[in-house]
Amino acid sequence: MPGCALTYPLLLSIIIPAHNEEYRLPGSLVKIDEFLRLQSYPYEVIVVENGSADDTVGVVNRFAADHPYVRPMVVQTRGKGLAVQAGMLAAQGEYRFICDADLSMPIEEIVKFLPESLGAGTVQERFDLAIASREAPGAVRYGEPWYRHLMGRILNWIIKLMALRGFEDTQCGFKMFHAAAAEDLFRVQTLSGIGFDIELLFVASKRGYAILEVPVNWYFSAESRMRLVKDSLAAIAEILQIRRNWRAGVYEQEVAA
Repeated sequence: MPGCALTYPLLLSIIIPAHNEEYRLPGSLVKIDEFLRLQSYPYEVIVVENGSADDTVGVVNRFAADHPYVRPMVVQTRGKGLAVQAGMLAAQGEYRFICDADLSMPIEEIVKFLPESLGAGTVQERFDLAIASREAPGAVRYGEPWYRHLMGRILNWIIKLMALRGFEDTQCGFKMFHAAAAEDLFRVQTLSGIGFDIELLFVASKRGYAILEVPVNWYFSAESRMRLVKDSLAAIAEILQIRRNWRAGVYEQEVAA
C-alpha cells in the first residue's frame, strides 16, 4: 500500500461535509462521539461547513468546545466535493473516512472499513480505497422506496457503462481512503458536484489502486438531499467531463485544492 511506512499522528479521520445541517448534525455528532469513546486508537472528526444559511457553524463550534477532537472547517463556496476535498487534505489520520451527516449508514459500520490487523474490521489488510456498498453480497437496505432503488440502479448502470466497470454502488456517501491515496487523489480532483466521487474512483482505478466494496447496512431517510432526475443528469455531464480531463492529461498534474 502506498505510504505504509509513514507514521501518522492519528489512526482515523472522519470527514463530514455539512450544508444546512443544524437539525440533523447534533444527533449524528452524539452518535459518533458515543462510538469513538469506545475505541482505543487516536482519532479526529473534521466537520466542513459548506455555505450554509442556517446555524450549522454554531452547532459545530458548540460541540467542538466540549469535544477537542472535533475540528471545524468552513468552505464558503458551495459544493460537496469541495468540502470533502478540503477536509481530506487537512486530515491527519492514516485512514480517512467520508461520512454523510445523516448517518444513513450507522457509524458502528465503520469497523468494517478498517484492516483486520486493527481489530474487528472485515476489510482485507491491503487496500487503498474501501467504498460502502448497498449492493454487495451481505448488504441490507432498510426502508428505501422501490422507485428510488430503481433510479439508483439505472444511474449505476450508466456509471458502469461510461466510467467505472466492476462496481455495483459508487454513490453511497461513505468511503474510506488510506492517507497516501487520499493525498494523491484529492490533489487532482477537479469536480465539486455530485460526480466528485466518480472522478476519484475513476482516477484511482486508472492508477491501479486497490478498491474494495464493503457491504453495509443502510437506512433510507425521507430527508435525503438526492434529487433523482436532476442529480442523475448532472452525474452524466460530469462523467463526460472526467473522460475529457483524462484524455487531456489533467490528472497527471496537481490542481489547486
